Amino acid sequence: MALVASVLLLSMAAVLLLRWVNPPTSAVMVIHSIANRFQSAKPSPVVYRWVDWERIPPAVALAAIAAEDQRFPAHHGFDLVEIRRALATFQDGGRLRGASTITQQTAKNLFLWSGRDYPRKGLEVWFTILLETFWSKQRILEVYLNIAQFGPETYGVGAASGRYLGRHVSDLGFQDAALLAAVLPNPVLYRLDAPSASVKRRAAWIGRQMRQLGGLAYLKRL
Repeated sequence: MALVASVLLLSMAAVLLLRWVNPPTSAVMVIHSIANRFQSAKPSPVVYRWVDWERIPPAVALAAIAAEDQRFPAHHGFDLVEIRRALATFQDGGRLRGASTITQQTAKNLFLWSGRDYPRKGLEVWFTILLETFWSKQRILEVYLNIAQFGPETYGVGAASGRYLGRHVSDLGFQDAALLAAVLPNPVLYRLDAPSASVKRRAAWIGRQMRQLGGLAYLKRL
């Protein structure tokens, strides 16, 4: 009981601290960096560059929402609509697809490891609740955009825009933002350095979703 209470208190303290302090790294970055050291004789360094919310173009934030979690401003960490749809598809014989929100992905990337085991999923639920309780939606999205993986050892929109688009993130437009968001589901399979036809189609779909959401005015809901 004392151990559990200590873990809960420490996790709450960490989330509260990161409400104001920008994370210097994430659990996913650390895990990938360690794995690279063992798997490669010349491991590639992690490319990570924090960009404050004020310097991230609204189009980039909107593209991430359009691509990954269109009900992000309205839900409290868990998209019950998408969860019900995923379960219905599975019950009809389809593949059980993920329904993770931006908050859940932030919790996983920042504090946890990849996998589908029950302990990790339980911790993801706990950290998701903490993020939604102690952080604003803007802060959740800011951290997400800065720690999400966009390519091999490339984390955050700041690093990705410089490495793959050759520009500072503050100079990106709508098409650039949609292209960045297009690789988020699987930044190893979907590449920004040589976008495939499927990545370009997904970027075009994200652009349409951005317009259907109402454009930049949608961000006023955060």
